[in-house]
Amino acid sequence: MATKKFLLSILILTYLSAFSQVSFGDAKKINDKWTFILQDSPEAKNTSYNDSKWQTVDVPHDWSIKGQLSPTLASCTGYLPGGIGWYRKIINIPQNKSGEKVYLYFEGIYNRSEVFMNGHSLGKRPNGYISFAYDATPYIKYGEDNTIAVRVDHSLSADSRWYSGSGIYRNVWLVYANPVHIAQWGVYAYPEVNKSTGILNIEVALDNSSSSKANLTVINELLASNGKIVAKSSQNVLVDAHKEIKIATKINVKNPKLWDLENPNLYHLKTTIFKDRKPIDKAVTQTGFRNFTFDPNKGFALNGNWMKMKGVCLHHDAGVLGSAVPKDVLKTRLETLKEIGVNAIRTSHNPQAPDFYALCDELGLLVLNEAYDEWEFPKRKWLAGWNKGVPGFEGSYDIFADWAEKDLEDIVRRDRNHLSIFAWSIGNEVDYPNDPYSHPILNGGKDSGFSQPAYGGYKNDAPDAIRLGGIAKRLVTAVKKHDKSRPTTAGLAGVAMSNETEYPGALDIVGYNYTENKYQSDHKKYPNRVIYGSENGHNIDPWITVKNNEHIFGQFLWTGIDYLGESGSWPSRGFYSGLVDLAGVIKPRGYFRQSLWSANPMIYAGTYVTNKDKELSKDAWPLWNYNEGQMVRVVCYTNAAKARLELNGTIVGEEKKYDEKTGIVYWDVPFKSGKLEVIGLSNDDKIVSRYSILSSHQPYALVINDENLTIEKQKGVARIVVQVVDEKGFPVMLSDNEITCTVSGSAVLLGLEAGNNSDMTDYTDSIQRVFHGHLVAYVQATGENEPITVKFKSNWLKPAEVSVKVK
Repeated sequence: MATKKFLLSILILTYLSAFSQVSFGDAKKINDKWTFILQDSPEAKNTSYNDSKWQTVDVPHDWSIKGQLSPTLASCTGYLPGGIGWYRKIINIPQNKSGEKVYLYFEGIYNRSEVFMNGHSLGKRPNGYISFAYDATPYIKYGEDNTIAVRVDHSLSADSRWYSGSGIYRNVWLVYANPVHIAQWGVYAYPEVNKSTGILNIEVALDNSSSSKANLTVINELLASNGKIVAKSSQNVLVDAHKEIKIATKINVKNPKLWDLENPNLYHLKTTIFKDRKPIDKAVTQTGFRNFTFDPNKGFALNGNWMKMKGVCLHHDAGVLGSAVPKDVLKTRLETLKEIGVNAIRTSHNPQAPDFYALCDELGLLVLNEAYDEWEFPKRKWLAGWNKGVPGFEGSYDIFADWAEKDLEDIVRRDRNHLSIFAWSIGNEVDYPNDPYSHPILNGGKDSGFSQPAYGGYKNDAPDAIRLGGIAKRLVTAVKKHDKSRPTTAGLAGVAMSNETEYPGALDIVGYNYTENKYQSDHKKYPNRVIYGSENGHNIDPWITVKNNEHIFGQFLWTGIDYLGESGSWPSRGFYSGLVDLAGVIKPRGYFRQSLWSANPMIYAGTYVTNKDKELSKDAWPLWNYNEGQMVRVVCYTNAAKARLELNGTIVGEEKKYDEKTGIVYWDVPFKSGKLEVIGLSNDDKIVSRYSILSSHQPYALVINDENLTIEKQKGVARIVVQVVDEKGFPVMLSDNEITCTVSGSAVLLGLEAGNNSDMTDYTDSIQRVFHGHLVAYVQATGENEPITVKFKSNWLKPAEVSVKVK
């Protein structure tokens, strides 16, 4: 029995090892040891070019994040530079691969890239968020070294309203494939649930690039999480030479384990292609069973259970790491959001890395997958601070006419197998009034919704908003070409204006950005429209509106995590509205949201000095260091029925019930040094949660919060949190000590991140000041076997160190 279990485990590992984002052929990452230069070197495409003086880098690589912050650069992209860069890599293609196809697959290059193989251009891809593959076979020298060269043109460095990064910032794959193989993103599996039966609809696209017909057998096997085959189908098919065809089948599973937010049960579909009874290609697709229901009156149901989406919008950077975010870091950030109570993510405003969607599948997070922030005309890009000065108008609008449908189709084909994705968004705020589209309704008047001209009134020289409807129809058609199982949507900023066009009607469900005041009136006016909050503020009122209106299925806060770019006036690294800071640490407003959204008992306390009787902040930090006797407001965020406040074990704040209107319980008390503690109580007076703040003294030492760190040997990343404490070991939140980090052994320091939005020093070196008493070090394994030790030191403080294990 033990032997059978062991063999089954081996089988599972074998199947999962074949699972990659490439979805066809024999794929391996080629991320290591590229050469790079930040300048335009047109001759670098040639095999004879000498790049010995170039920098050696591993990809994913974001050159902008390592650039010099400067107030002379654009605030929209975080005061960081763009430019033109070149990458080169030598790969040997073995002689025994002769006769096989050779592809290069890029998960993302920002932006306007061109790829060369042995001096020959394979193609250009201007959109920096799109994954793509090139057939390099015609130019391959089998049994010899081959030169890959990539030109990346981000010279339009202010082309985004947020930080985009620059370079080959996602994984690169080398793919070998039989001339007859599964097409790129060629397996499409979408589930249906009919009572106790799960139905998996399967399409397989087959590409025969050979010069002869191919008689094939296609076998689909569905594996449960334990590796057991629970369903299987087999089909014989003839594919003509130089043709691509699609075949379809269905497999049924009785009483499948459903994917949901608490139990994200997953299956794996193994698709194998046989020719002459020999396997010539296979793909493993992560899949499962779940059911979405959208109703204009009842909102959204997952597997028949009506629920509210507690969503956040999320950009793709991770502070000091820029846009080249390792999977380990992505996972930690998503887990933190889920801990807060978040159950849905909106990918603002572009598709994210393939790892992101796989993690959402595994963790149980719903995803609104968004494609575009602008269409055929540019939006304003702020250059000297958000909403300050004269904007710029660089952007991606110039590629829209040629690439919009192609890019959108590729997004859908790449991501459509992810159970977590519930909708495709074709745009964000492309209808923002007068940026650039306009309509006479903006002049106000009867039935306009405006008592006076809005957004500066109608601009008759601006693009006509009527155009939005036609473009939306084109994009929706592109989505439906490859996936009819999910709704299309968009985030509307000018709902009143868009209602005068065909734009909302082209969508299956309609997102309203900051337009809660139209939830009721539009529900009455458009009774078949499914409405939700696609972008919302952090105050409690928008959430109460969602809770009190059954037909509104959820909201998406702006934003889940602080992000680079869309910065204020210098000094400002980025936008600071997240529940979580740039270092991945939960902010006070994160705990406030947790009190509204989490089902798990929680309580938090923050403090501040105020002269305003009614001031109740959702952004109060956990500080208990004031002048003796000074009156301090203590605010409590909790999902307990009531709470009380104690100071040094004595009740100083009477028991108060949870306030449904504000979400905040508070007391005003005179400061006295010691331990301040809030205690959450149930209705029958049982203690269900507690949280304390300690008065701290002078900084004394550095401590590491988690000393049990284990990472993958190959490129695993440790997130190490170092805290400044006083002599008693109490955290010193007010400290701003400068810390130096050194790493020895088989690892490198990727960067130090304290989450301070106004600190414009170099975050990618080994020296950084703490913020709120702590900072995070990201340390990545390099694949060797030397023991990893990470040390932290600061003048006049006791140092700390930690050993990181690899597996």
